[in-house]
Amino acid sequence: MNIQIDNLDSAEVKQLLQEHHDDMLKHSPPESVHALDLSSLKAPDVTFWTVRINGELAGCGALKKLNEKHAELKSMRTSQKFLRKGVAAELLTHIINTAKAESIARISLETGTKKAFIPAQKLYKNFGFQECQPFSNYKEDPYSMFLTKAIG
Repeated sequence: MNIQIDNLDSAEVKQLLQEHHDDMLKHSPPESVHALDLSSLKAPDVTFWTVRINGELAGCGALKKLNEKHAELKSMRTSQKFLRKGVAAELLTHIINTAKAESIARISLETGTKKAFIPAQKLYKNFGFQECQPFSNYKEDPYSMFLTKAIG
């Protein structure tokens, strides 16, 4: 697996992010979908990575700095062809290690509560993320689960 910072300019990355957004809308109402759009993912406070296996796009994820010590995990997505092959775990490990190296002390995230989100919930909990109250600008929402992990 090759994990690299990506500029979000390729058609395949844009397609994967569109699939991610469309999938979120299938399982949550629009006001409960918090996926960042392309311009937001290109913001200076966001680092966006892609995972490639033998040159093929296998997944993506981003880290948005909320402040000097707290960051939010965003846009984690595995390509259909590479599901259940360890892509998300490898990328999450990379993101956590990068955050530690940048002296981030905590990573938080928002994910859905419906059945379709159970694999993501399990992944994050296996990495030590625990349920928490809404953070940053989030509000209580029956379609959202908030998780956090101290890393530093």
